[in-house]
Amino acid sequence: MRIAVCAPQALFERGGTEILAETLVEQLRSRDHEVELVRIPFKWYPGPRPLREALQWRLLDLEEAQGRSIELVIATKFPSYAIRHRNKVVWLVHQFRQAYELDRTDLGQFGEDPLDRATVRAIHRLDRTMLGEARHLFAISQNVAERLRRSTGLEAETLLPPPQHLDYRSDGVGEFILSVGRLDRAKRVDLLLEAAALDGNLHVVVAGEGPDRDRLERLSAKRGLNGRVRFAGRVAEDELVDLYARCLAVFYAPIDEDFGLVPYEAFLSEKPVVTTRDAGGPLEVVVDRENGVVCEPVPAEVAAAFSWLAEHPDRARAWGLLGKQRAEGITWDAVIDRLVAS
Repeated sequence: MRIAVCAPQALFERGGTEILAETLVEQLRSRDHEVELVRIPFKWYPGPRPLREALQWRLLDLEEAQGRSIELVIATKFPSYAIRHRNKVVWLVHQFRQAYELDRTDLGQFGEDPLDRATVRAIHRLDRTMLGEARHLFAISQNVAERLRRSTGLEAETLLPPPQHLDYRSDGVGEFILSVGRLDRAKRVDLLLEAAALDGNLHVVVAGEGPDRDRLERLSAKRGLNGRVRFAGRVAEDELVDLYARCLAVFYAPIDEDFGLVPYEAFLSEKPVVTTRDAGGPLEVVVDRENGVVCEPVPAEVAAAFSWLAEHPDRARAWGLLGKQRAEGITWDAVIDRLVAS
């Protein structure tokens, strides 16, 4: 089957969404499908720019290429699902969150002036139309599916994506806490740094890049964490595997995250995960006192969780193994079967 996978690309950024789209293409090709990854650079600001970005996708012609039909289009996140196609399937990563649950919060981008409010309403109308066109709607988590239902009334089947395929391993219970992911305010790495400031025994490695790095480094210096916190930047795959293998546990507590591949990568490395009660998607896989710790989003509780794990290495090891069993149950075979056969 000839398939086009559609995903927007924020320039100079590579995170979970990019990895998901690339891996989906690889998995489809490995099953003898002819696949192209279709990307358009995405800039979501200022003001009404998201509407123009959606229009670019709307104007694309993916019905055929080189005189041969493109039989299936799989769209992922806003605005790629604006694409027109007779056989459009959406595997929803997320809608444009600034126009929904992040609107009128510190993480939103729209104010109260008439143009901003009109833009938000227009995005809502477009989503109901563009997502409603899909022959089948999937969501990468229950959290994303529930957001979609609340905002548009549309129902999506939850289809969990497996993590990227790496040579995960465990080198035993380590001595540092690992944070992996894009550095922006929504990921709340500052919560981990504030926890480290409360417990002088906590050592932290932060792997990832993003616009919040300068602020986080200043916070680390202000709290006197130099020497106990290392900012590793964007790391290669072999270094990422090594960090997972050698850490004590993994911190992953964004605000209302869509899904989050990091807990699954941690579990495949046999490491427990500490997250928070408002983290969203991670709560679908991290079970308190079974494969990790779910705590309140305050530094003292985060610090206490990691301190407890350090004092109970046998429990940390056992929880990591239970997490591994859960993560290994999510397979690409199940994903591809649903996307292609739906």
